[in-house]
Amino acid sequence: MFRRLMITVIFTVFGILPCAAGETREARIEPPADELEAPAGPSTPAPLGWLDFCNRYSGECDDRDLPPVKLILTNATWSELRSTNDLVNSTIEPVSDLAHWNVDERWDYPTDGKGDCEDYVLMKRKLLIAHGFPRQALLIAVVYRPADHEGHAVLMVKTDSGDLVLDNRRDMILLWNDTGYQFLKRQSAENQNRWVRLGNPVSAPAAVSAQSH
Repeated sequence: MFRRLMITVIFTVFGILPCAAGETREARIEPPADELEAPAGPSTPAPLGWLDFCNRYSGECDDRDLPPVKLILTNATWSELRSTNDLVNSTIEPVSDLAHWNVDERWDYPTDGKGDCEDYVLMKRKLLIAHGFPRQALLIAVVYRPADHEGHAVLMVKTDSGDLVLDNRRDMILLWNDTGYQFLKRQSAENQNRWVRLGNPVSAPAAVSAQSH
């Protein structure tokens, strides 16, 4: 009951209301890529879970092209990223899609306080956008975990200090190339419904991991 109440409060306060007084996070047009950025390749099919999510939440998957941006990583921005990551990681109970929905793969907001890795990602992305962070800097990424041979989903945050990863498997926010993951694909910074390949061509798992920790 307490967990569900917390989720309700989070959605009421952060998930619906715009940021106070029209505040927006400081951002700049994306500079040239460097070694701190995950190298983006050609277009690749979007995950089936994302397509299904957009069918059910059509208003949150608009198709407008926007200029790519990077967050300027100030102390305030870092603090917001940390607090959002910690809040969602500590609030959501990890449950597989099969146990939760009786299906192999379903991306959804964890409104009942339960979810797997993509649901954590969607929640963090929603809260950060509500806080004024630009959507183009908050990119869902599908990765492969060599340690246990499973797919996984994380939130990649593009900043002027590199691509950061918010992950429900750890509370520490790391640069993408410090995670130990193999990055397969992510949303395009210009359009959230276009996806781009990351790194060398690799067969992505049909479903990302159902385990959260």
